[in-house]
Amino acid sequence: MSIELTESAARRVQKQLAARGHGVGLRVGVKKAGCSGYAYVLDYADEVKPDERVFESRGATVVVAEAHLAMLDGMQLDFEREGLNEAFKFRNPNVTAQCGCGESFAV
Repeated sequence: MSIELTESAARRVQKQLAARGHGVGLRVGVKKAGCSGYAYVLDYADEVKPDERVFESRGATVVVAEAHLAMLDGMQLDFEREGLNEAFKFRNPNVTAQCGCGESFAV
């Protein structure tokens, strides 16, 4: 099982945690949503819960609930800036389909 951050994503996580002044890492998960079935959920983790796994990538920590691991295994999380827009981008090898608007996916 693995979740990887690009250098850009790791820097962003570290920068945000420093600005918050606390936290152990980035929590990544999924929820049922949209027309394709699931949507990604991001939050900053202040603690690691007993049912979560921790991944270290490029000096940053990613926290994932064990229930979500099968859908996220092998995913690479990037952080991209395009003009005035900036966002995390998900490169998930488990995705079999995405909705037209790009907000949800199927595995």
